[in-house]
Amino acid sequence: MRDTPHATLKRKSGLPVWLSIGWRVAGVLALVGLAIGVHWFDRDGLRDNYDGHVSFIDIIYFTMISITTTGYGDIAPVTERARLFDALVVSPIRVFVVLLFLGTAYNFVLKRTWEKWRMARIQRDLHNHIVVAGYGQTGSDAVSELIARGIDPADIVVIDCDQARLDNARDRGCNILLADATRDATLMDVKIGRARTLIAAAGRDDTSILITLTGRHLAPDLSISVVVKAQDNELPARAAGATTVINPVSFAGLLLASSCSGRHIADYMMDLASFDGRVQLTERAVRPDEIGRPLTAIATGLGVRIYRAGTPHSFAEPEAQALAANDVIVEIVPKGQAIA
Repeated sequence: MRDTPHATLKRKSGLPVWLSIGWRVAGVLALVGLAIGVHWFDRDGLRDNYDGHVSFIDIIYFTMISITTTGYGDIAPVTERARLFDALVVSPIRVFVVLLFLGTAYNFVLKRTWEKWRMARIQRDLHNHIVVAGYGQTGSDAVSELIARGIDPADIVVIDCDQARLDNARDRGCNILLADATRDATLMDVKIGRARTLIAAAGRDDTSILITLTGRHLAPDLSISVVVKAQDNELPARAAGATTVINPVSFAGLLLASSCSGRHIADYMMDLASFDGRVQLTERAVRPDEIGRPLTAIATGLGVRIYRAGTPHSFAEPEAQALAANDVIVEIVPKGQAIA
């Protein structure tokens, strides 16, 4: 599933395999028919060293031998016109036919076998990767932000049922899988048990929640972020096992409400959320040298919140006056300092 970025866009062929092979066979037969026809009309330029008579069967034999090999010499062109035709037309046809058959063998046999082996090897080696289930507007934006934050596209696996979307993700260097992310087998194929995070952004709340439920069933300790559009679905998403539930509609409402208090507040909130902002929000574990010190004293950034045993505490609460082991710190750091 891992692939390198491509310089040009590619589109999946609309021709089925049997029709693609059929066109190639038809092309070869047309070229062979052309050579047979010209040899037949110019049969006086050929000499049969066996019986001295060039029949139509001899023409077919001579043409096929000339195209597939260099000939046996039993039938040979003797006139300049016949020799020129063999040199300038039959020889290029021979090369083209060989390349056509080699290309067909590569596309339908060697390439598929190689890709199958390569994909199996990559799937086997997947570890600490990010799975993005759904590559619509939200999913693609999430991938863009992850890449901007320094995540290697090769560590991102995109699952979608739309080949065009997957082609876009592949061109960005991501691993892709054309499948239904709600199925156990699909998430097992992308080694969900060894993943770092699952992002469920299917575009439909019910589908995203089902993906979350499937992911939690297969990976009890996995970090799962899910996007829901309806506020009523936030609770079911958490009940399904989501670690983080994001409602873009609610977030937009918060930004609009904040803009009423000051025109710069919404800008700063967007600044915090985006990698392109001047400052960034980041989350990390407390360091040994920080234990016992207040959150406001950390040197890496501006501490705004801690999580202790899953409970949030702001920098102004008593719990934040002495950091403890296993605390998780949320801080604001300068651009580029955040650790992905």
